[in-house]
Amino acid sequence: WILNYVIMARFRRRTCIILLLFILFICSIMMALKTLRPDRAGFGDPFGLGLLPELQQRTMLLDNKQNSLNRVQGDPVTHVSNLHGIAVNTMKASMPPVNKLEEELSSPNYNFHIFYYSWFGNPQFDGKYIHWNHPLLPHWDPKIANNYPKGRHNPPEDIGANFYPELGSYSSKDPSVIEAHMKQMRSASTGVIVLSWYPPGMADENGEPTDDLVPVILDYAHKYDLKVTFHIEPYKDRDDRSMYHNVKYIIDKYGGHPAFYRHKTSTGRFLPMFYVYDSYVTIPEIWANLLTVSGSQTIRNTPYDALFIALLVEERHKHDIHRSGFDGMYTYFATNGFSYGSSHHNWASLKAFCDSNNLMFIPSVGPGYIDTSIRPWNNHNTRNRVNGKYYETAFSAALLVRPEIISITSFNEWHEGTQIEKAVPKRTGQVVYLDYKPHKPNVYLELTQKWSEKYRKEQEQWLM
Repeated sequence: WILNYVIMARFRRRTCIILLLFILFICSIMMALKTLRPDRAGFGDPFGLGLLPELQQRTMLLDNKQNSLNRVQGDPVTHVSNLHGIAVNTMKASMPPVNKLEEELSSPNYNFHIFYYSWFGNPQFDGKYIHWNHPLLPHWDPKIANNYPKGRHNPPEDIGANFYPELGSYSSKDPSVIEAHMKQMRSASTGVIVLSWYPPGMADENGEPTDDLVPVILDYAHKYDLKVTFHIEPYKDRDDRSMYHNVKYIIDKYGGHPAFYRHKTSTGRFLPMFYVYDSYVTIPEIWANLLTVSGSQTIRNTPYDALFIALLVEERHKHDIHRSGFDGMYTYFATNGFSYGSSHHNWASLKAFCDSNNLMFIPSVGPGYIDTSIRPWNNHNTRNRVNGKYYETAFSAALLVRPEIISITSFNEWHEGTQIEKAVPKRTGQVVYLDYKPHKPNVYLELTQKWSEKYRKEQEQWLM
């Protein structure tokens, strides 16, 4: 019995020692973890919020809403009361500082317009691939065409592009994709989305109608303080009459949305703006019916009056554009030297012509050009990005002529390799895609943001 008592006493003593050591171990771990917490951390600090997705999402939503309210006063297009923003700022000042979960998005520059395409589809959202499976276009000379492959691309590994999007072969209907695009465009400090548009029931030869997507794009654009204008594509039988009806349709249906873009003119009017692609295929006399005050189908001095911007390709087009009654011209193509309009060295004379004829000149800048994934014979029009230097050269040339607006070709025209959307390295069986290395996938968004700020500062000097 005495032996059992001694054994039990030793066991209890050993247990107490082990328990004490365990408590000391737990305390030391807690102290160590506390030292890892940032000194600046206050209530709501993002440290560790990734473990609580609901709280993280709520905090991000609050930050985005706050940023939006703070920027309302600086919006030159839609004037809204800033009283609510002041109230929120006052409330925020009385709270402990909260670190951002992500970098604050740059303020939108409504003089930076960016061309955007909503024509992509995939099986999940559209029942099939659209545009990613683009056909290989044959050369117009059969002798040359015979030397190049035929057929069409086979997504998702093989797509009709020389670069590969970070979001994969996405659908333009996917709400998460639309939101990601808006966030990227906003991070680039662009302000106006120039949306490729066909009338209801119409589309390009490789696509499907997309007009029903416009309300969703407007809603997401508004969430990020972006505006939307329309890039009228050369739909079948486009003439003065159909253009009048389509402009009326757009303004009636979308003109009341807060994200619908209106440009402040020199006379103080706020007018919608329409870019008209391939405008030169219609003769000036037809356009004059719509765009001059005396025209038989005139839209001038009506509730549907707007600013109409024509595409200039050849030098002679500038006279046709003026005669047609257009309000300005843009150059679109991202290939320096491809056309008269896209050649940087011609921009000064085009700007001078526009100034003397009360027209807007909107040069189009791009990060590079390559379309050999769909036109394998078109190597001579490729323009290497030179790790961003080509893009910066284009911006520099645009700023030299002091334009009221700069347009960017493009956010996501993947077929022609003019996109600034995030792209990633990718290699498949027989295809090695180009990428933005040695830079990160967002390098062209960052460059756009840089030049947006530079343009803003220089524009302030021009106006002095």
